[in-house]
Amino acid sequence: MSALAATVEELRNDREHGASWMARRAVEALLEVNKEPGENTDSLVDELVKAGRELSETRPGVGAIAGAAGRILAAANAHRYLDPAELRRLIDEEAQGLLDGRRRAGASIAIQLQERLAGGVVLTHSASATVREALLHTPPARAMCTVSEPIGEGRAFVDELRAEGLNVDLVEDADAPLALDDATLFLVGADTVFRDGTLCNKIGTTVLAEAATARDTPVVVACEIVKLAPIDAAAAPELNAAERALFEMTPPHLITEIVTEEGSVSSDGVGALVDRTPYLREGYALLLPTAAL
Repeated sequence: MSALAATVEELRNDREHGASWMARRAVEALLEVNKEPGENTDSLVDELVKAGRELSETRPGVGAIAGAAGRILAAANAHRYLDPAELRRLIDEEAQGLLDGRRRAGASIAIQLQERLAGGVVLTHSASATVREALLHTPPARAMCTVSEPIGEGRAFVDELRAEGLNVDLVEDADAPLALDDATLFLVGADTVFRDGTLCNKIGTTVLAEAATARDTPVVVACEIVKLAPIDAAAAPELNAAERALFEMTPPHLITEIVTEEGSVSSDGVGALVDRTPYLREGYALLLPTAAL
């Protein structure tokens, strides 16, 4: 088994959510195409882009998949002049870099959050791999996890954290706003954070962010760079009915801070961070060529 295949297998054994899921799925889908003998370099790149577009339809907002796949797709698109064998080698390298970067990102975000977590009482919603890393790195005095219906992934998340020795309470969704009376932090992950600072995350996030804001409790988003979308939320593809049952948009004014591997920004600072990360724009343009960038 190659080093890259071993890394993908390791991520497959991880929880099926968050940036681990996106990085693995992006790499798996694109490397599957990369194995096939293409007629020429152009046809190989076109097939990779097609696979990336199909993958993007499996998540709301598209930005997160565009970011995860964008590094690979942008590199392949820029090197169409290479012969197919050399291009395949380049794609393997970019894929490995994406997976390695996912690990570094989680560790960096966890370190940045340690002061907010130490000795605190934290409420979280849904089940974020990045939030999990932060909580395990710096266990708070107490964590509270919502059930997070309609899937109820919070139940398994609580079991995970308790197995690691954390003091964790499971909170029914209806009781979660009142639970913020005891919280020092409302911490969530992200499906996508748009250029204007709008957050796309599990349904129920907004009402909790409103409740936290009313109590002057910080609302912090733990978000890897690959989850940033280089367009405003208003320009994003609309969520379909099934997606609207699971995800929603939370406006920027309810978010105190967005913590990425490159540092913390306020909602109005996301645009500048996107501008410093060209592959986000390039990947998004390849997956959604008609989008307003």
